[in-house]
Amino acid sequence: MPKLTAMMTVKNEGNRYLKRCLEALEKYVDEIVVLDDASTDETPEICLKFPLVKLYRNESSMFLVDESKLREKLWHYTIENKPEWILAIDADELMEESGIKEFPYLIKQKDFNAISFRLFDCWESEEYYRTDGIWNPWLRGFSIYGVKYQPQLADHWPSLKFHCGRFPLAYRKLLSYETTLRIKHLGWIDSNLNKAKYERCLRQDPNFEYMSKEHYESIIYPPEKIKLEKWVELL
Repeated sequence: MPKLTAMMTVKNEGNRYLKRCLEALEKYVDEIVVLDDASTDETPEICLKFPLVKLYRNESSMFLVDESKLREKLWHYTIENKPEWILAIDADELMEESGIKEFPYLIKQKDFNAISFRLFDCWESEEYYRTDGIWNPWLRGFSIYGVKYQPQLADHWPSLKFHCGRFPLAYRKLLSYETTLRIKHLGWIDSNLNKAKYERCLRQDPNFEYMSKEHYESIIYPPEKIKLEKWVELL
């Protein structure tokens, strides 16, 4: 079986979904490379409770300064551990159970060097995901979450301080297998935090260089403008 390494950045995730995410990952990956971005809570201690975690730590936070440098640093820590396949996942994302069972077959196949998934943004609770406008996972399409490590490929990131992507540019051009498996994103469940996220986006991107004004404003839509569908776990 090819070695599967998960990688993620974390910051102050102690009271959110980190423990649950790591528990899920330990079911199907061989190791988890975590870069802690100067957390001030118990996030590092939680990570160290998991035997598969290799924890690296920043002394000062990079995420709001230059996300691309943060992601690039995580990438280099990850390839130092000699992965064969790399899964880029955040601390508020969960592979559905059927995906956990199928992942070994995905990384054993020889036809594709990347694997793409649809991301479903849960809203208000885990039981519902958002489908209006740009939040519709069927219209938004697939995103690469897993790649086969290829040392001959360049590992350059775009010079973006915000929304820079999870993989080096060369890996984003790989032919990918578009799986029907889904990733559940829990990061938007708490409506009390969404307004703060919206305000942070405007501070980081005041001229709307990375996302449109409409995209940001949709974060704080009133309930009557938001369309939800019930999440049904696949067997």
